[in-house]
Amino acid sequence: MIPRDRTKFSAIVDRPPLRLPGGARLVVWTVVNLEVWDISRPMARQVLPAPTGQVLLPDVPNWAWHEYGMRVGVWRFFDLYRRLGIRPTVSINARVCEDYERVARECRDSGWEFMGHAYEQMPIHRVEDQRAMIERSVGIIERFTGEKPVGWLGPGLTETEDTPELLAAAGIKYVGDWVYDDEPTEIHTANGPLITLPYSVELNDIPMMIVQHHESEYFTTRVIDTFDRLYREGAERAKIMAIAIHPYISGQPHRIKYLVLCHPCSDVFGADLLLRGIAVGGGSEEAVPGDVDGGGARGARSHDLAGQSSRAPAGTRAGAAASGRVRRRTGLDGYPNCRSRAGQCAHDWAGAAALCRGRAGGGAAAPAEPTGLRAQAGRRAGGEAAGSGLLGAA
Repeated sequence: MIPRDRTKFSAIVDRPPLRLPGGARLVVWTVVNLEVWDISRPMARQVLPAPTGQVLLPDVPNWAWHEYGMRVGVWRFFDLYRRLGIRPTVSINARVCEDYERVARECRDSGWEFMGHAYEQMPIHRVEDQRAMIERSVGIIERFTGEKPVGWLGPGLTETEDTPELLAAAGIKYVGDWVYDDEPTEIHTANGPLITLPYSVELNDIPMMIVQHHESEYFTTRVIDTFDRLYREGAERAKIMAIAIHPYISGQPHRIKYLVLCHPCSDVFGADLLLRGIAVGGGSEEAVPGDVDGGGARGARSHDLAGQSSRAPAGTRAGAAASGRVRRRTGLDGYPNCRSRAGQCAHDWAGAAALCRGRAGGGAAAPAEPTGLRAQAGRRAGGEAAGSGLLGAA
């Protein structure tokens, strides 16, 4: 089934506005991609072309370029997000749990959300038995983490005409391959609907750095410009902004600074926000006006896709309300304590399906436009306090 048969064209201006809990304007979805490049095959991409212009096997220099990301670059990510109190979504080849167990264990122990990314890095079209590969990948992640993944991102965002059916049959609830909207949508499969979440090929270090060859600092510029526009539009209808990164690219010494500058203080949500109404938080806090039942987010009620009530784990946020301020202590050297709009939300809502149909609960009015957003984002040569103040729900 081709994409047009799975969902009708829908102009964003013709739909009811998307509403987030507490009147939040914007969800920032951080996605870290972890992969296995099998040296017996051509590499997923090249930073150094072969001298003869032909693909040579084994391709040691390009394999080593990726390997650097797993040995060194990803640990810069772990340090950054630990200091920020952010738990990203990790789009992970299941084979990472086998070949790079130490890296996968750090993701698991840090509370990152595992999203399926095939077994290893190769186009879905080249997989001989796609159903078996999907089931194998989901099973490995479930055994490793103790939880079955509900999200999927194809390698290179690749799908065949049968992929959505196979993903839905394997229990997948959302996919990131359909980068055609600022809001979640619902697509039809023979095995039930799938939710599409707005992943990005624009705020993505592969196209930006490796394909378009921008200077390192341009990453921050594009993220801030995107944030400014979507936050402004979010006053009328909420938006989702994904940031996609790879450790062998953004984890390089000359680029990590510009990832840091994108969000020195944040409450960034994992994709589970849209599926279960739970936002991942973290970090120490001072007084939080408007806590749920006076007890903060701990134990806040939420609803999963089936509408069944569940209890958010300790340390998570059940949405984010416009009322109340939280002072976040990021622990990042050179960054002052920052104030970000957050708090807790007592709204119970029916999950992503309601969002896609524009029926999610509204909540409090959207917060006023912050002043000096770009001034906050001004960079200093020494890498001092700067950034857009990106919020998980702003």
